[in-house]
This record gives sequence, structure tokens and C-alpha cells, in this order.
Amino acid sequence: MNIAGFEKISLQDYPNHISCIIFTQGCNMKCPFCQNSTLIPFCFNNLVAEKEIFNYLENRKGLLNGVTISGGEPTVQKDLKEFIIKVKQIGLDIKLDTNGMNFALLKDLIENKLVDYVAMDIKNIAKKYDYTSGIVNLNMKNILDSINLLKQNKVDYEFRTTIINEHHNLQDILEIIGLIGDSNYYLQNFKKSKNVLDKNLNEIPEEKLLFWNEILKKYKNVYIRGIEKE
Repeated sequence: MNIAGFEKISLQDYPNHISCIIFTQGCNMKCPFCQNSTLIPFCFNNLVAEKEIFNYLENRKGLLNGVTISGGEPTVQKDLKEFIIKVKQIGLDIKLDTNGMNFALLKDLIENKLVDYVAMDIKNIAKKYDYTSGIVNLNMKNILDSINLLKQNKVDYEFRTTIINEHHNLQDILEIIGLIGDSNYYLQNFKKSKNVLDKNLNEIPEEKLLFWNEILKKYKNVYIRGIEKE
């Protein structure tokens, strides 16, 4: 598997787990707000050897109880399933971060109980998906199928959206909530950085974010990260 980055300890990324994070190289989207834009191209220089990863996991079995596989987009990796099987043999849980475009692989991993938690990004409402994903004429079928698959509760999961002042309004968020029902849904405010592709994007202003929060309080499954629910 093409691994471009390796964070050895995380206490926040995988709920109720001490995990490491593996960042895969290559993505089938080109989101203009991506904080990991160096992981979008399918270039394979300076990769982390799988042997290094597995040596670390074997030596940290008593400390770690999970592995988060992120990216890039992990499901573009042809040997993702085989990699996960090896991790599971060590006895560690798997959290998968995905955009949901590879429905067939996601279904396979869930049905074979190879993932324990899935965090799926929902970029925007359907008519704005091209705009926010950076992909023209994006076929939404796989994304909608992945959403419906997760809603069957065969695996622990969450949906999440990075909210951007130029890309999202409150009505968009309410439409997404209607799509996902009572699934856990996390909103995370965009942050400017040197890595994002579109330097003209901005975060949701605090005043607007607090107004959104007042409206969204009635949805017990919806959370804005960084703002406490009352």
C-alpha cells in the first residue's frame, strides 16, 4: 500500500481508542479546501515502508488499540483489504476515513467485518458536489449508495462535512441532515492553511456559526466541532 505519512499516536481521531494514523497517497477527488493536498496526486516518492508500520504495530500492541487509515483516499489503494487483514491479525481495530466513492470496496470491508468504524465525508448537497469535490460531472450513485449502506448500522460510523463560507449555507446543511436521518453528523469549520488548493476560501464567521448552532440544536445527532451543545 502507498503510505505517505504515519502519525504514531493519536488520542482524538478514533473515538474511544488510542490509535495511530496512516495517510495513504492518492485521491479520486480534488477538493479545493483539502488540508492534505500533497496526498492528492498519485506520486510514489518517499513512501513509508509497510514493514516499518507493522514492526511498530507489533511492538505497541499493549498501548494501541486502533489504527486509523486516512489519506488521500484509502479506497483507491488496490491492496487496502490485504493491508487491513494484516492489521486485524495483530488484534487492532480499524477506523476508515473515506469519501464513499468506492462503494463496492466499502461494502466488502463492512460485510467481512474488516472495519470497525467508518468516517465518511459528505462534501455538499448533490447539486454542489462537483464544486466542492473538485471533480466535474461526478457520479453521485456510489456516494449515495455508501450513505445508505452506512445507515444500515452494520458498523459504527459518522458522517462529517467541512463547512466553508463560499461553499455552504444553512439550507445545504439541513438538506444533508434530511438525507442522513438520525446518523451522527459532525460539522468542522474550514481553516486556512498553505496547503489548501484554493487560497480564496474562508471559514464560516463565528457569528454565523453560532447562529447555525442555535438552529441545529434541535438535532441531537448533529454537532459542530468546537462548540458545546447545551
